[in-house]
Amino acid sequence: MTENTTQGTVPFARECPFSPPPAYARIREEEPVCRVELPNKDTVWALTSYADVRAMLSDTRFSSDNRHPGYPSFSLEKPTEQPIQTMINLDAPAHNEARRKVISEYTAKRIKELRPQVQRIVDERLDSILAGPRQVDLVAELAVPVPALVMCQQLGVPLSDNQFFLSNSVKLVSITASETERDEAFGSLAGYLMNLIATKEDEPGDDLLSRQIAKNRESGDYDRMALMGLAFLLLIAGHETSANTIALGTAMLLRNPEQMNRVRADPSLTPAMVEEVLRYFTVSELAMVRVAAEDVEIGGRLIRAGEGVLGLGNAANHDPSVFPDPETFDIDRPARNHLAFGHGPHQCLGQSLARLEFQIVFDTLLARLPDLKLAVPFDELRFKGEEGVYGLHELPVSW
Repeated sequence: MTENTTQGTVPFARECPFSPPPAYARIREEEPVCRVELPNKDTVWALTSYADVRAMLSDTRFSSDNRHPGYPSFSLEKPTEQPIQTMINLDAPAHNEARRKVISEYTAKRIKELRPQVQRIVDERLDSILAGPRQVDLVAELAVPVPALVMCQQLGVPLSDNQFFLSNSVKLVSITASETERDEAFGSLAGYLMNLIATKEDEPGDDLLSRQIAKNRESGDYDRMALMGLAFLLLIAGHETSANTIALGTAMLLRNPEQMNRVRADPSLTPAMVEEVLRYFTVSELAMVRVAAEDVEIGGRLIRAGEGVLGLGNAANHDPSVFPDPETFDIDRPARNHLAFGHGPHQCLGQSLARLEFQIVFDTLLARLPDLKLAVPFDELRFKGEEGVYGLHELPVSW
């Protein structure tokens, strides 16, 4: 293989919306560490095996700093410089310090305290659904609002501003949006968050932002811009991925009524079912991007300093050496070692909150709508892959 030879352009095409691109299995077998082309024609290294992706994510010689010229970009245009660096794009020791400041918001105790609030939000959404026509789009009425409302409540964002965040976050994760559209969305969100933080400096509440302001002022290192970056990251990360996981998980259960009925009858099965949904779909399958800070050998290939690397998470989560019969959706599978939340120092900070949301949504939905079914044939569902996060545009259901 020469430097310019690639295995294709990512994201790879799917033949079945409920299965990963067939190219993953072929590449994993033939050339698990290979070159691929990005939508903007740049080429990067791609990793497809579970072992290689996991190793890359835990190796500090691979940098998360997106200011590095070799860092992979999925935008069709060269990205412009953004005024802040969020935690996800910091390397140690700055990343360690930023994570330490907020980790208390995601302890087991804090997540337990959030359970009644999440349950109330889900119940209110289902109250509204049940009060209307017996056919709805579950994406618009449940999957999108729930994580948005949970995150807005956690940060102390007025609920009236929820639609503003939704519309702008979609632009930021779309790989087909222009760089101008991304910049405008970023600027709108950043400006709003700076004003919200300024308000909370004078009028604190019982929310993450207010607690971070007090904690950082007490330690003498309060930085409004850094706090805005944290809020920005949590809002975006908490919307699109969770919404699509809820929608796809519901669609998968409807396609597998025997497993759905088992979960409905025995909610103790829900945690394992959630892990299998996370593994099976891995909605942020192109999120594990790095750039080599020095020469590194991985999977028998030499990746030189300055070269971009893409861990194909969905390929790793369908690696048969780790997950036997990976194309089968199996709620009895012990799948918690999946990489849907990443691995290593940058493993998703909010994964415990996400798991709580998913478990409450699925349990409550199945209990309150026992006759839930698709309102259209499965082959009429419209799946989205071009936005950078896999999911469903709509999920029409009836009961």
